[in-house]
Amino acid sequence: MKERRSHFDVTNRVHIADPGAVCEAVCAILKRRYAKVDLRPVRLAFDTFGRMYAGTLPGYHGCDTWYHDAQHSLDCALAMARLVDGHDRVAAAAQRLGPRRARLGVICALFHDAGYIRRYDDDATNGAEFTLSHVGRSAEFLREFLPRIGFGREARLAARIVHFTGYEIALDRIRVRNRRDRALGFLLGTADVLAQMSDRCYLEKCRTFLYHEFETCGLAGQRRPDGPRPIYESPEDLMVKTPEFAKKLFAERLDGYFLGMHRYMREHFNGINPYLFEIEKQLEHVQRVIAQGGEGWLRRRPQSVNARALRRILKLRLADFHPRMKARVAARKAREESVAERGRKMEQYRPY
Repeated sequence: MKERRSHFDVTNRVHIADPGAVCEAVCAILKRRYAKVDLRPVRLAFDTFGRMYAGTLPGYHGCDTWYHDAQHSLDCALAMARLVDGHDRVAAAAQRLGPRRARLGVICALFHDAGYIRRYDDDATNGAEFTLSHVGRSAEFLREFLPRIGFGREARLAARIVHFTGYEIALDRIRVRNRRDRALGFLLGTADVLAQMSDRCYLEKCRTFLYHEFETCGLAGQRRPDGPRPIYESPEDLMVKTPEFAKKLFAERLDGYFLGMHRYMREHFNGINPYLFEIEKQLEHVQRVIAQGGEGWLRRRPQSVNARALRRILKLRLADFHPRMKARVAARKAREESVAERGRKMEQYRPY
């Protein structure tokens, strides 16, 4: 059996660092479930996502967070499509989400962490500074974006259900009355957790990337004046607390408030849940690491799919989108050509 690659999903088939690859996988799932579904809004959403996270969408700097990178959001969107498919495969007709909610759910999953992306008018120097407010910022983005792709009437709903992925509003205070809309929110919150914890490098990313983000926003390391109370003292402390965090997360959210929605992965995958399988492996491994009293067993070297990495994947250049960057590139080429021209002239006077 081929070893799973770090930038691929739980099936080792979908390149979850590539928006195009994930878009095609998601669209294929939706098309199989809803034969006449219009996929243009979904494709437009993935195109916008790619430009936003790559830093070529006007008004946005691009992704500069390490843990909450482009790959995580793409992985979440794919997980959401699979959960929705599994749900509607077995749900009674009156309880099915249908093609419109399914598309809305995927788009919300895609942009559920958009609040980490710095806007030009933000004062922050890194998106991790928005850790404690990023879900509200994601909701704001969805309210503005959804009307542009034909989902204006769902904009307010999306701004509420995206909070099922975060902690800024208590779960029982997220006001969603319609039963199917609530189910969509529970699936969204479930997809977020499954995508994170099933990542091949989940533990290494927690130790290095997530701790760094928490340190940036004040949730780890030394307490700052007027800052939040730190939860973790060190990367090692974060690792030691991971098993208990996971246990509480499943008890209170996935198997609790979200009513075990992860079971629909079994329906999508015809009886198995590869996400839970990968999560169980991660949690067993971290227990071994703790028992060994160190991090020596965490040997994988994760790579964050930030703006620069995403531009390489998408074959984009900042100079093609930002006038100032284009001017700097042109000036550099002019200087290089001037130096080369002086060199050619000097060659004419070189004594032999």
